[in-house]
Amino acid sequence: MVDDLTIGAHVEQSRCVDEALARGFATAQIFLGNPQSYKGPALDYPGGPAQLKADAAASGIGIYVHAPYLINVATTNNKIRIPSRQLLAKHARAAAEVGALGLIVHGGHVGADEDASIGFDNWRKAIAGLESEVPILIENTAGGENAVARHFDAVARLWDAVASASDSVEVGFCLDTCHLHASGADLVGAAERLRAITGRIDLVHLNDSRDAAGSGADRHESLGRGLCDPEGLVDVVLTADAPVMLETPGDADAHRADALWLLSRLG
Repeated sequence: MVDDLTIGAHVEQSRCVDEALARGFATAQIFLGNPQSYKGPALDYPGGPAQLKADAAASGIGIYVHAPYLINVATTNNKIRIPSRQLLAKHARAAAEVGALGLIVHGGHVGADEDASIGFDNWRKAIAGLESEVPILIENTAGGENAVARHFDAVARLWDAVASASDSVEVGFCLDTCHLHASGADLVGAAERLRAITGRIDLVHLNDSRDAAGSGADRHESLGRGLCDPEGLVDVVLTADAPVMLETPGDADAHRADALWLLSRLG
C-alpha cells in the first residue's frame, strides 16, 4: 500500500505544477480564485486553463480544486444558498477546464435553531440541479452543531439525501483529519466508519490540529506537531486507501517533512 500511496499538498495556483514537482509529490490542490469571495473562479496560471491542464498531464501531476469556503448550499438563507449553488456550478466548470480530478466542497450548515433535514434536502436539490464533469467531493467539517457533515450521523443523512438526487453527477467524500478531531471523533476507526456510510473515500486531507479534540476549531498544524492522535492519523491513511493531500502550514521543505513523518510510520 505504501508503494502505491499518492501524496500531494495545497499550493499556490500560479505555480502549482512546479510546486508539486519541487516537493516530489504527484498531486496538488489549488483554489481557483479567492476562497472567501463570491466573485467566481479566476485562474492566474500562465497560459490559462488549457496550459495548466497540458502542463499537469505532461508532468504527471494530478490537480484537485478546492471550492471557496463560503459556499453553503445547505442553508435556508436564499441570499447565501442561491449564490452558493451558482458558485459551485462555476467552479465545477472551471475545474473541468483544468482537468481536475475532483472539486472539494465543505458540507455547510443550517441555523442553530433550524431543522437540519432542510439542509440535507437542500444538498439533494443542489446535486440534482448541478452539471459537473468532475466528481464533487463533499468534505466533513470541523464545527457547528447543525453542520450537515460534521458528525457521523449527519454524514449518513447527507449521503442518503445526495444518493437520491440525479445520478448525472458523481459525488464522493473527502475526509479531513483535523476536522474529524475538531468534531470530537476518534481518528482510529473513523475512516472505516465513514466508508461504511458513504461507500467510498476519494481523498484524505491529512492535517494535524493546533486545538483540542472536540473544540470545533479548524486550525491546521504540521504532522506530529499538533494535538491529533498520531496513531489515528496513520490509521486514517491506511484504512482510507485514498490519495493524501496535505493542507499543513509551511513551504516545500515543511511539506516534505510531513510526508517523511507519514512514510516513516507506514512501514
